[in-house]
Amino acid sequence: MSAAPSLDPTVDSVQLTRDLCDIPSVSGDETPLADAIEQVLRAAPHLEVVRDGDAIVARTNLGRARRAVIAGHIDTVPINDNLPTRLEDGVLWGRGTVDMKGGCAVQLKLAVELTEPAVDVTWVWYDNEEVEATRNGLGRLARTRPELLEADFAVLGEPSNGEVEGGCNGTIRVELRFPGRRAHSARAWMGVNAIHAAAPALATLAAYVPGEVEVDGLVYRESLSAVKIDGGVAGNVIPDACVVTVNYRFAPSRSGAEAEAHLRELFPGVELVVTDLSEGARPGLDAPLAQDFLAGVGGEPRPKYGWTDVARFSALGIPAVNYGPGDPSLAHADDERVPVEQIKRCEAGLRAWLASS
Repeated sequence: MSAAPSLDPTVDSVQLTRDLCDIPSVSGDETPLADAIEQVLRAAPHLEVVRDGDAIVARTNLGRARRAVIAGHIDTVPINDNLPTRLEDGVLWGRGTVDMKGGCAVQLKLAVELTEPAVDVTWVWYDNEEVEATRNGLGRLARTRPELLEADFAVLGEPSNGEVEGGCNGTIRVELRFPGRRAHSARAWMGVNAIHAAAPALATLAAYVPGEVEVDGLVYRESLSAVKIDGGVAGNVIPDACVVTVNYRFAPSRSGAEAEAHLRELFPGVELVVTDLSEGARPGLDAPLAQDFLAGVGGEPRPKYGWTDVARFSALGIPAVNYGPGDPSLAHADDERVPVEQIKRCEAGLRAWLASS
């Protein structure tokens, strides 16, 4: 029987990223990595450690006036011949290097080393981010242990090329359902073609011009896209049903209800069924601790177009940003890779902020 994997927090953050990545943790199979992280944290006397399933929360309790949450998910999408990691010419390759074990490694190193941060810190490593939202470990904590996440500001270590990305767009998926009546295609006039009935909606989608919306000083670009179409019975049958699935990425100035209302305005008279909805998150960069964070890590904040778990913090009334190593366009790719410079830069930025806030 092989020994349980272990981690050494005294190695540099690049090596620690490699070590985290080389412990496979595909969604639903995070326990060995969660065990290794918990073991490291429980050896740190300045941290209060709570385990919830495969989510681990470590907190300082120094009586500081302000508290920050720094969080990251430990699961990855499935491995595809891209482990173990390899380091070549200053670039670390392998599953999880981008999404998002670089951020998790930086968290772990700083959690152990920063025994006297200028603000109290709640460090969170959580499970099941890459699968359906009902299994998300951060969502579980928000529902069942919200007191563990109470804070004035939050940082999510999602890949952002080592730059600050504020808030995130919301996302809604709907089905546009078009009825018809079946008939033999040789006598098409006796039926009603449901696929043809979808043509006006497809024209609306093709002509739609995405909005650019300024929210708290950041400009978010929206998008509206057909992402799936279903219809047809057989090669000689007029179809009696067609469903077009539409995804709308909306600026955080809109609520989910407002996004749904906008879609109903665009497709009047069409049966519209919401199948998935996640609220966006305003950047919240005007919060005092957010201003300290920006001063500490440097650079100019940018908007986050994709949806991330910062929205879960926003729903709890906690302003949050994305800040982590890695190019988000390489997340889930088989050639996933991160420049080690970004890992080091994120560590230095967080360290500077937490030492001076």
